[in-house]
Amino acid sequence: MKVKIKKLNPEMKMPSYGHPGEDAGLDLYSMEEYEIKPGERKIFDCGFALEFPAGYAAIVKDKSSLPKNAGLHTMGGVFDSGYRGEYNVQLINMGQEAYKIEKGQKIAQLIIYPVAFAELKEVEELDETSSRGTGRMGSTGVF
Repeated sequence: MKVKIKKLNPEMKMPSYGHPGEDAGLDLYSMEEYEIKPGERKIFDCGFALEFPAGYAAIVKDKSSLPKNAGLHTMGGVFDSGYRGEYNVQLINMGQEAYKIEKGQKIAQLIIYPVAFAELKEVEELDETSSRGTGRMGSTGVF
């Protein structure tokens, strides 16, 4: 798939695949140095905008090392095909200590997924399922 990218900031680092053809996500990089405190949320602008075909969405996801090593997680981060503004990454520090993000550091990954568009039909009843039904979390007995 061809994806157009527009630089909005000359200092932005181009998103890239660590292992092209194998990795699902494009690495996204911080354009600033910042120490994120425990419980703090911070939006990091990425310095670019994208254009890709309708029927897809770009979704920001965690880099596996940041949650594991520092308790940092991404929040939100769904970009629709019609969006032409600047991409960003919102991080929250769920850890117990402050964590310093360095300029140019990988902070998240961007995965482009195909999207199924739902046509909603209001009904009075839903079909029964074979086992779960209306069971919520813990419905399998494992917590």
